[in-house]
Amino acid sequence: MRFIAVLRSAEDYGFPPPVLAERLAGLHQEAARYGILLDTAALLPSTTATRVVVDGSEMAIREGPSGQIAPVGAYAVYDVAMREEVVHWTRRAMDLHRRSWPGWRGEAEIRQIVGPAA
Repeated sequence: MRFIAVLRSAEDYGFPPPVLAERLAGLHQEAARYGILLDTAALLPSTTATRVVVDGSEMAIREGPSGQIAPVGAYAVYDVAMREEVVHWTRRAMDLHRRSWPGWRGEAEIRQIVGPAA
């Protein structure tokens, strides 16, 4: 089963501390060795976003953030046998944030991916 873990947090924290980036790289390498991490990346701030918005019969192209309280800042895609596995890996990543970035607040949303594999 494929899952995506989406990291959300305020963007006023800036870039993560180097120690967090280093620790996350190690965690991602470990998950890749197990063959379960398919993709992961950080995203540029939502101020750089382009949104295609549909409202009823109207469609518009808008630049910048959507006004969402906690924009998406990063993601990881996993291929695991059970949901509990992706929860385990996501919890480890969030714990690295907690221990390596004092004062940081955020959440990770885990959702199963449906449809053909890429």
